[in-house]
Amino acid sequence: MKFLKGTKLYSIFTGTCPVCQEESMYKEKNPFKLSKVYEMHDRCSHCGTKYKIEPSFFYGAMYVSYAVGVAFAVAAFIIAHYFLGGGLLTSFFAIAGTLIVFMPIIMRLSRNIWINFFLNYDKNAASKAKHQNEDL
Repeated sequence: MKFLKGTKLYSIFTGTCPVCQEESMYKEKNPFKLSKVYEMHDRCSHCGTKYKIEPSFFYGAMYVSYAVGVAFAVAAFIIAHYFLGGGLLTSFFAIAGTLIVFMPIIMRLSRNIWINFFLNYDKNAASKAKHQNEDL
């Protein structure tokens, strides 16, 4: 599946700036480096978008995280129970294992979804920021 630049899905799945989609919002691209999973740049170096719009902005991502976690759990249950033919106990362990293994991805996806609720893509954002910096 290919997500075209300029769509919210592109920003959500790549973790790029929701406004210009030119760079990653995260300092470390690998979400499995757990000590750095939440470390984000303060601003986009291309368009100047501030990622933490207000203090505690990403607390709202907890609600999104719950929904994303449920989606992963349902997928794990369906695969373990129906496709692999496991019982309920096997399905339970499949769900628990899935949520543990994919925890960093779920956390980042949730943040990406949350910020994309509030910010929109602007193909001219980087050039606008460049012109504003030249005027200073």
